[in-house]
Amino acid sequence: MYKIIAKKPLNDSVVQMEIEAPLVANKARAGQFIILRVDEDGERIPLTVAGTDREKGTVKIIFQIVGGTTMRLNAKKAGEYIQDFVGPLGKATETDGIKKVCIVGGGVGCAIAMPVAQEFHRLGAEVVSIIGFRNKDIVILEDEFKACSDRLFVYTDDGSYGKQGNVTVPLKEMLSGGEKFDMIITIGPLIMMKFVVLTAKEYGIPCTVSMNPIMIDGTGMCGGCRLTLNRDGKRITKFACVDGPDFNGYEVDFDEAMSRNLMYSDFEKHAREKACNLFKQN
Repeated sequence: MYKIIAKKPLNDSVVQMEIEAPLVANKARAGQFIILRVDEDGERIPLTVAGTDREKGTVKIIFQIVGGTTMRLNAKKAGEYIQDFVGPLGKATETDGIKKVCIVGGGVGCAIAMPVAQEFHRLGAEVVSIIGFRNKDIVILEDEFKACSDRLFVYTDDGSYGKQGNVTVPLKEMLSGGEKFDMIITIGPLIMMKFVVLTAKEYGIPCTVSMNPIMIDGTGMCGGCRLTLNRDGKRITKFACVDGPDFNGYEVDFDEAMSRNLMYSDFEKHAREKACNLFKQN
């Protein structure tokens, strides 16, 4: 059992928790994730390590309340326990040789982008961050990005906060103006990452994407997180849980990934409705 040390909402649907897990905290690096179960009957869900405190032995996670399991997790209070907390899993984000990086995060994907930006900042790289949201009500982690970025751009689709537009607007402005980056790293909705990659490719800038498909076991055995990459004229299969979650954005078949993500939308809807009814009865 793993104790919830602290809990706070970041907006109406996104929550941050700090979990007591000293073994995970001691080994986790930026870009890796954990898999947890809320209780004995719960499903396994992957969540990115959003920060660690090795002295306290704690790990931060950030999740969006979108389905039955995240509703159950959100029902837990500080001082209570969750059943399983396994990790760190996946490969850490590559940082070697990168002196100037652009981090592009969208929506709740900013929770994954933030520790990556913090790690590059810690290593002394120049960090330019772009974060985008639908509107001002769902903006998260702005102060944290400010603290670890040399420059920060905040955009909203409707212009209700920051500047109006999507995340490719400032990226394209910088690149068309001649600015260079050793790497662009983008994390967020698949459609957003697809267009960030297309923008980067236009200017020949390497682009890494963090993929978060359906996962179950986290060891590559179930195959649920498989992705298709186009590499050297061949289509190859990789598994996000063990080969990623970071991949060369130029190689990812985004259209297939988006199609696969929709396969479980009805199941997730029913799971959320079931959880809603359960909480109403209680």
